[in-house]
Amino acid sequence: MDALTWVYLIYIFIGLYFLFLALLNYFPNRKYIFDVPKITKEYSLSVIIPCYNDEDVIEKTVKAVLASDYKGLKKVIVVDDCSTDNSFAVIKELAKKYPKVIAVQTPKNTGKAAGSKNYGAKFADTELIGYVDSDSFVEETAIRKMIGFFDDPKVGATTGVILVDNRNKFLEKMQAIEYKLIAFRRKLLEFMDAIYVTPGPLAIYRRKAFDAVRGFDERNLTEDIEITWNLITKKYVVRMSLQSYVYTVAPNKLKEWINQRIRWNLGGFQTMLKYKKIFFRKGLLGIFIGPFFLLQGIMGVTGLGIFLYRILRTVMIKYFSVIGAADFGTAVASAGDINLFPNVLIFFGILILALSFFLTFLTVMKIKEKRFKRHGIFNILFQMFVYLLAYSVLYIVSLYKFARGGYKWHG
Repeated sequence: MDALTWVYLIYIFIGLYFLFLALLNYFPNRKYIFDVPKITKEYSLSVIIPCYNDEDVIEKTVKAVLASDYKGLKKVIVVDDCSTDNSFAVIKELAKKYPKVIAVQTPKNTGKAAGSKNYGAKFADTELIGYVDSDSFVEETAIRKMIGFFDDPKVGATTGVILVDNRNKFLEKMQAIEYKLIAFRRKLLEFMDAIYVTPGPLAIYRRKAFDAVRGFDERNLTEDIEITWNLITKKYVVRMSLQSYVYTVAPNKLKEWINQRIRWNLGGFQTMLKYKKIFFRKGLLGIFIGPFFLLQGIMGVTGLGIFLYRILRTVMIKYFSVIGAADFGTAVASAGDINLFPNVLIFFGILILALSFFLTFLTVMKIKEKRFKRHGIFNILFQMFVYLLAYSVLYIVSLYKFARGGYKWHG
């Protein structure tokens, strides 16, 4: 076999491995996937909301947290990272109005979410510390349904389902589907103790575990990934409530979306570089989570390469066939050129597509929302075949920036 055939086979093998892994996690656990533990202890909780130039949404975010039906919520600490707009004034007014709200401001702009998050933790003296992004809105029952997991002393953090709040533009609709897919597959990884990120829009940490890892790494662009990997190295596990919804404002402009995804990729590269010594060596993080995280990116880039190669090859063959037929007066195609025998690579390619379709539609059906209508079939297909390819292009751009030391914060 030539080298290209080997690339196809390896790509297909890894793709099928990921898909079958998801299915093998889903079917044995499908009856329990939405279960959440009952609360047997009322843990004291502080929720920290880092804020920078969000005067238009911060009040809505704070009020959503205050509306939580979890009785153990003691404080809502809103941390202004020296905003240049009117954010801090709004926050101080909220503190006057609501006894649980505490308004604080960093001594100087930290420039990263991790800085204001760590600063806010200094004012929390509760058993649990929760974090909600300043442009994210938790549902009333979301926090309560995450608390019961902490009865297990091995649990260092919990997270919920991140959903898109704004869905008017096509780009927003694409992200709405993407976020559901991410959430559902993250829950499936939980059954292997392999959740590798506690996203910023909603996460709760055991204070003891948070202190053990010394909070967030302020040098990392994706502090929510790094702290999760750090927790895992300290033998903690992460749990997820598939009943806990939080709606976040997704980028509605192409440039904002590009900057956000590049930041996610750069932060992921930083995290992999930081923990590279344990890859394929130590614990679940080294044996599975790290390689899994790395292979996802490699698969995206490889898939894009194969796609572009096949397109270019087909175009070139057609072009030279037409030119040759015109020059020599021969037919462009003949009956002998038609191959009716199935190719094994085509068969596996179709199998991957079929399984991807199944998991995508399963996700869309399982994560139901009252606020929004179901996703259209065109949007789902576009997300699978075009949107994800565009993300692969950004992965390559991010690699280039990372290699050049492009560690700048993007929104």
